[in-house]
Formats: sequence, C-alpha cells, structure tokens
Amino acid sequence: MPMSFIRLSWRFGFATLCAAGLPTALAAQGVTVTGRVTIQDRDGRPGTDQAQAVVWLEGASAPAGAPVTVELATEGKQFVPHLVVVPRGSTVAFPNHDPFNHNVFSLAAERVFDLGLYGRGESKSVEFTVPGVIRVYCNVHAQMRGLVVVAGSGLFTQPETDGTFRLERVPPGEYVLHVWHERTAEVTQPLRVGPAAPAPVVMALDARGYRLVQHKDKNGKSYSDRSRRY
Repeated sequence: MPMSFIRLSWRFGFATLCAAGLPTALAAQGVTVTGRVTIQDRDGRPGTDQAQAVVWLEGASAPAGAPVTVELATEGKQFVPHLVVVPRGSTVAFPNHDPFNHNVFSLAAERVFDLGLYGRGESKSVEFTVPGVIRVYCNVHAQMRGLVVVAGSGLFTQPETDGTFRLERVPPGEYVLHVWHERTAEVTQPLRVGPAAPAPVVMALDARGYRLVQHKDKNGKSYSDRSRRY
C-alpha cells in the first residue's frame, strides 16, 4: 500500500474522530459547575462563614465517591477541624490530643455511636455508610460540637472564604444542587448539566433566625445537672 494512502487514511480517521468522537469523549469526562453561596445574618448583614457550608449534587448520573479516612481530633476541648465532609463508606478517626479523657458520641439517626472514655494518645474510629449530617459531641465537655457530613456521591465541595465553589467533572444529567450550613436551613435547586458548563449558580442562605441550642449528653440529660470532671 502506498505510503501516501496510509497517511491520507490516518488523517481521514483522525478528522472523523475530531468531528464525531472527541466531543463525545470530552462530554463523558464532565464539565465544571460553578457558583457562589451567600449568607444573610441578623440585621441584614452578610455572613462571613460561607466556607463552613457544604455543596453537593444528587442525581442518577452522579458518580460514587471513593471512601477515605480522615481525622476529627479532640484538642483544646474542641473538635479540630469543626467539620469534615466525606463520601459514604469513609472512616473518621477521633484521636485525643488533650491531657484528659474524652467521650465522643453521636445520636444522629444516620450513625449512632458511643466511643466511651479514652485518654491522650488514643484514637478510635467510626465508619459512615449512610449519607447525612452527623452531629458529634463529647459526653464530658458540653461546649464540644463537631460535624461529619456524609455525601451520597463524589460530587461535593466546600466554598472558598468568599463563597465561590467549583464542582469538577460533572457528567451530563439532571441533578439537585444542595447547600447545607449548620446555621441555616438546607437549600436545594434543580440543575440540568449538558455538554457545556451551566451558568454560575447563586445559592442564598438565611441565618437571621439562628439560635444556638445546648445539646444534651448521651443519656439525654443536661450537662448542668452534674458536676464538671475536667
């Protein structure tokens, strides 16, 4: 076969791929969904803690996230960091960095657990398989509050400090965009994703009515009903 024919055939095949196959391949890789989260505080002031929100997509086209292992440490009578976001099937370790005991627990319907008392240098872990918001506390220290948000898919993120967010490699399909923040009600919006990226989305959260309510201990009793141990 003449070399010129081989080159022509190759060029024709490459041109056909560019005309038909390449856009399809790029669409299969997904597009980037962008947007911004805003928070309205009391007196109409804009909130400043947008980075503590969680943004995710739900839909039949959403890929599953790969399970990971992360830490939510007890340090200075606080959970550090305050919030972790993981795909379902992930494990969260709760190492104790304080020179006294902690008792990490949760009564959330998605994952009830009680790790009991354990001391400095020890760590206990919990696997999370059901999507949802799991509020985590310490049975010893009333001020300790932590959050584990378990995403049902791999399409989740947290905003930057200015509220902007990006969800990469989103396959075409019909979705519901969720935004959750511990100081507001969850906000949702339908979102259709095609071969091209959709217009940036603005999700407004209202924290004007937020009031902190003291949680109970693992037995449903007030912390003030018992003497402080540490």
